[in-house]
Parts: sequence; C-alpha cells; structure tokens
Amino acid sequence: MEAIYAAAIVLAFIALGELVSIWSKARVPSLLVAMLGIFVFAKLGVVPETVIDDSLLLQAYSFLVAPLLFHMGSLIPLRVMLKQWRSVIIAVSGMLVAVLLILAIVAPLFGFETFVAGSGPLAGGIVATSLTTEGLTATGAASSIVVLPALVLMLQSLPSMPLTNYLLRRYATKLRDSGELHELARAHHEEEEAAAQKKKLVTLPGFLVDNQLFMLFLILVGGSLATLLAVPTHIPSSILALILGILATAIGLSPDKAMERSNSFGIAMAGVIAIVMAPLVTASVQDVINAFVPTITILVVGGSGIVIGGFVATKLLRWKSGLGMSVALTAMYGFPADYLLTNEVARSIARNDDEKEALLNVMLPPMLVGGFTSVSAGSVVIASVLVSLL
Repeated sequence: MEAIYAAAIVLAFIALGELVSIWSKARVPSLLVAMLGIFVFAKLGVVPETVIDDSLLLQAYSFLVAPLLFHMGSLIPLRVMLKQWRSVIIAVSGMLVAVLLILAIVAPLFGFETFVAGSGPLAGGIVATSLTTEGLTATGAASSIVVLPALVLMLQSLPSMPLTNYLLRRYATKLRDSGELHELARAHHEEEEAAAQKKKLVTLPGFLVDNQLFMLFLILVGGSLATLLAVPTHIPSSILALILGILATAIGLSPDKAMERSNSFGIAMAGVIAIVMAPLVTASVQDVINAFVPTITILVVGGSGIVIGGFVATKLLRWKSGLGMSVALTAMYGFPADYLLTNEVARSIARNDDEKEALLNVMLPPMLVGGFTSVSAGSVVIASVLVSLL
C-alpha cells in the first residue's frame, strides 16, 4: 500500500478516537477507540495488517522519540515541580508500590517478561508503552507478550478516571464550603507573580523562540545529545533526553513546550501511537485472548498498588486524601485526561467564575505535576530500566 494511503488510514482511527474522547469528555479513552478500531478492521480484512509498516510512521518514531522526550522535559517548569514536591512524592510512591506488587504477584504467575510488559504502561502512558513494546519486540518476545502493553494502555483509564472524578468532586466541595478556597487561590497568585519576575540564566531572543525551524533544530540537538551520551554513560537515551529537557528549560536554553512550538508534536505522537498499535494489528485474536488474563491481573494488582502507595504517602505528608489519591491515579491516564477531569470538576462544583478559577488554581498544578511525574517522567525511567533487564 502507498505510504500516503496507509498513513491516512492510521490517522483516521487516531482522529476517530480523539473525537469520541472529546464527545465523551474524556470518559472514553481515545486510544481505546483507536486501537480497538484498527484491530477489529485488520482482523476483518478491511485494512491490511501491514498498514502500520506501510505508513512509514514507525520511521518517524525512530528519530523523533528522543526529541519528543526532550520536549516532555520542557512541559513542567522545574520551579513548579519543586513547589509541588508532595505531588511528586505521592506519584512516585504509587508507581513504586504498583511495580513492586506486580513483581511480587504477576511475575511468579506469568513470568518476568509479562511483569516488564505491564509495569511501564501501567505506571505511565503512551511513551512508556512504546518504549516497552519496542524493547519486547527487539528481544523476540512472544506475540502474546508484545501485545500486552497495548492492552494495558487501552484499559487502564476505565476504572481510574471515574474514581478520580469522585475523589476530586469530594475534595472540591469540601474546599468550597470550608472557606479555604479563596485564601489558597490568593497565595497561588502571589507566588506566580513572584516567579514571573525572576530571570533565567539564558534568555532566547523572541524571534528564535517563534521560529519553527529553529525550534525543530533545538529539539533534534537535544535528542541527538541524549543519544550520544547514552553510549559512554550506559544510561538509556530516553532518560537522558528527559533530564536534558528539564535542565535546558530550567536555565532558559529551551522554551517550554519546545516541540509544539516547532509544529512537529503531532507527527511525533502519531509515530508513538503507531508503534503501540503495530503489535496489536499483526497479533492474532488468540494472542489477544491469551494476553487478556495477564492484562486484567496487572490492572487489578497494579491499580491496587497505585492506590495503596498514594494513600500511604498522602497520609504521611498530611495532605488532603481526596487530592492526594487523585494525584496518584494520574499514573493511569496522564495528560490531557488529568487536565480535562480537573476542569470538569471545577466547572461543576463552582458556583461562579471566580470559584471555578480558584478551584483550578488549587487543583490543577498538583494534578498536572502528578501526571508529569508518573506518565512523562517516572514511567519512562521504569520502562527504560526494566526493558534493559530483558
């Protein structure tokens, strides 16, 4: 099949998933729709099983994955992560307990490869899943194992998002009725104003920040440097790219959301989704059936670990349990679901626009930092380390 036709077909399923997610207010995960749709159509023979390879999106992934991780490091300012240190600790605690429980329960039942296949995706999102899938494929794992990360990714948000909605609504209602809300919002505004006045070590000229080709060059340099340093340091390039993105943004060498400024984020994400879709498209129905029980076990065991780890950390830090547990659960869906859920709760609980803004100021930063810590950063580290052990 011509590459242009294949790419259009793959993007059609991805776009359909996005539309359904928007229509359902993120209650139906976009990736669930996209991956389930292309799997069914491939098994029915409507689209060829080679559609992913023919689209050349996997080639785009191969050279854009490191720049994408560099970009992810630029999403949340370092000062915000340091300020939201409780969110970081809670998110990390949830992930670690989940991985340890999967190791203790799933690995003896289904094997070490199954443990590796499920841990990264459960603790994070699409990028961790793509790294895990790529690693399993490279080591020649069975197709029923290679398809498992995609299944975990497809299903993990179904139980976690309704639970987050319930917990956030309880927290927001208590905050609104207790009188704390406006005091917390005022303190947030004061801190933001003070931070805005601080200068970074390096200031890029505006004409460079607004230049798409220069931004593309910048993220490619960041990805190349991470790939180069991976050899002598023996640290996975994915982890190095993430660290370099955080540091470059902190000192001003890179603006925030660097890849989005270069207008290359969409094609990079299409490549990431394609590499996750690939084993699902070529897998047999029997492979999916064989992977179903391990997938459900990973979701139950890992989800319980995230809840337990998040709850214990929240109590130790003496934080509000509703918010703390919601931050821990961001590991199971990440951005943009964390943003959409928080906005939906703020809109439904607030009695006016001022209360809505105040609720967002209080809830959105920890939710975004929690999602970044788990999905964008922590899960990449977990997936990279575990894949290296295969």
